[in-house]
Amino acid sequence: MATPLIVPPRLLLGPGPSLCAPEVLRALATPLLGHLDPAFLRIMDATKDRLRELFKTANRLTLPLPGTGSAGTEAIVVNFIEPGERVIVGVNGVFGGRLADQARRIGARVETIDVPFGEAIPAEAVESALEREPAAAVIIVHAETSTGVLQPDIARMAAATRRVGGLFLLDCVTSLGGTPVEIDAWGADAAYSGTQKCLSVPPGLAPATFGERAVAKLKARRTPVPSWYLDLGMIDAYWGSERAYHHTAPISMVYALHEGLGLLLDEGLEASFARHLRVRRFLDDALASLDLRPVVPEAIRLPMLTSVAIPEGVDDAGLRRDLYERFNIEIGGGLGPLKGKVWRIGLMGYGAREENVLTLTGALRDLIPRHRKTRSA
Repeated sequence: MATPLIVPPRLLLGPGPSLCAPEVLRALATPLLGHLDPAFLRIMDATKDRLRELFKTANRLTLPLPGTGSAGTEAIVVNFIEPGERVIVGVNGVFGGRLADQARRIGARVETIDVPFGEAIPAEAVESALEREPAAAVIIVHAETSTGVLQPDIARMAAATRRVGGLFLLDCVTSLGGTPVEIDAWGADAAYSGTQKCLSVPPGLAPATFGERAVAKLKARRTPVPSWYLDLGMIDAYWGSERAYHHTAPISMVYALHEGLGLLLDEGLEASFARHLRVRRFLDDALASLDLRPVVPEAIRLPMLTSVAIPEGVDDAGLRRDLYERFNIEIGGGLGPLKGKVWRIGLMGYGAREENVLTLTGALRDLIPRHRKTRSA
């Protein structure tokens, strides 16, 4: 007899994946349909409509790409940037750096606007770079998961990009569903996200939206899209009116996303945004009682993910290991230059609840004294 699958009952309070809503888990157990079954096609269409409402857009080409949020990153780069084109990428964390790396790999001329981890990209820096030389695209991370920074001035950056004829491309992996994302009002040409953050859905799809200027650029490409799997022209033919076979959709994940979006829209977007901010502020107060401080200023701090400075002398890896083993809690460690310096606490989607804050901070209150490294005399 095969060994049964046994999974620890973790409380996921890291940078993702986040906790799934029970209704989403039940949707994953729904019997499969064929990926061209008329009943499944209706679910696809309803999912697209729900995504338009979430992205605040009228874009026809709005759909979930097959793959995690990183597939959205790859799709943005390979579809809308061609070899030799100048691209400006804001880098204030790990995920901005990944976007720059992906653009370089397809032969783009990449200029990065680099600021220290934990700070926002100045809009003036984007404007200056575009005034110096126009760019085919500007790529910005709205919510930098490696630091907990919420990027302001998105509409201003988009307007500057459009003035020179470029595309403004936006990473919304962590922000979508937890804080306002307004694609049409901001003037963003394309954006993508992931299911595993504020949508309360497992990782596996990359919700994305593409405006008319982006679609026109795609159709006018001089070279083929270098990724067959993520070629939006072919994906659109499957998700659009043609229903042309391109890939077998991850059917159960589409069920899950359809359900997660329904729960979010039933709650109301404004209510979800308010809940994430309220719970983050509850966390701020709880951390202050432990003499722990966020590293990102309040004005640009994410509502759904907080980077906390590790107290001097505390064993980062040992404490997080004990959180797993003694309390069944996951939080994230730092990345890049913040490795070993911060903990990343995610309160996203179904996990954005005050009781989870109390559970975590109670565990930290017990563990921090136990993991202070003793100094030699």
